[in-house]
Amino acid sequence: MDNLESIPLFLATDGVHNFRDYGGWLTGDGRQVRRGLLFRSGQHVEATEADLALIAALHIRTVIDLRGTSERLRHPCRRVEGFAGEVIFHDGETSSSPPHMDIAQDVTTAEFARERMLGVYSRMPENPAMQAMFARYLRILAERDGASLVHCFAGKDRTGIAATLLLHILGVAEGDQMAEFLRTNAAPTLAVLRAQSVPAIEQRLGRRLDEESARALLGVDEDYLRRFRETVAASDGSMDAWLERRIGVDEALREALRRRFVA
Repeated sequence: MDNLESIPLFLATDGVHNFRDYGGWLTGDGRQVRRGLLFRSGQHVEATEADLALIAALHIRTVIDLRGTSERLRHPCRRVEGFAGEVIFHDGETSSSPPHMDIAQDVTTAEFARERMLGVYSRMPENPAMQAMFARYLRILAERDGASLVHCFAGKDRTGIAATLLLHILGVAEGDQMAEFLRTNAAPTLAVLRAQSVPAIEQRLGRRLDEESARALLGVDEDYLRRFRETVAASDGSMDAWLERRIGVDEALREALRRRFVA
């Protein structure tokens, strides 16, 4: 894109939650992750015509949809008219339901809701479908030219981890990886996610969802990403070892990603 500084942190969407550029972070050697190539968001099922026009201007050529088959069938995403890129997805389930909605009637307090979300981040590193999608996401970014978009339902859990993995490989410090993860909580489109999520959650619970529980389910927390990292370290010793053994990230892939996305 010609003027990267003109790209706002969050795109001003009406029907898509948490749409943002996750480039711009500094790497350990003082370089910077390129802007205008890496975008993330929630699902696009309610994207407006104005949203689609805004997205079209980004020239996205690859979409990595981390949702499972049943999610995609229930919530088919709108794409830019004439979209000639490629949509990458898993042929099967990546989760029993959107992680923030994978709850039962025992979610009676905010602490129960938080524990449910911590459970999501404990399971994700061991989920074969998510391992496969993270591997495809990283390989496709190394192989395809142009801008990409990675999304799931809410654009915060599966998508948040995907973005974290790439930034880690590119050499972004853990503190900045966490800052990118937590930016979700500043998204100006929370009302979109609430409308897409809370009625179904309340139907499952059989009661209204209190505000603290809603924040635990609809937002992210430092402890969520910490739990993912702790689980990875417990199973494989380190993030780098997990990426190599479980995701297939070798030095050739690391270098290819760095060449494409670090300036």
